[in-house]
Amino acid sequence: MPSGRPRFLKLTDVAEVLNVSTRQVYALVRSGDLQGIQVGGRNQWRVEDVALEDYIKRQYEKLKDRDASSTRTES
Repeated sequence: MPSGRPRFLKLTDVAEVLNVSTRQVYALVRSGDLQGIQVGGRNQWRVEDVALEDYIKRQYEKLKDRDASSTRTES
């Protein structure tokens, strides 16, 4: 892992990146919107850094699609 960044992030780290609560990140993981894995016991969840970037890109795409759709209906 040459980048020096961790491959897997704790939900608290993801929450900090997204500027949301840890509960919101947990809900995203549980719903499948954000891909994560459970390691060990006791609800230890981790999100791979590339999965977080993919989630962010998908959210931007949804916004772009929604904006394009609303522009077409206004015309």
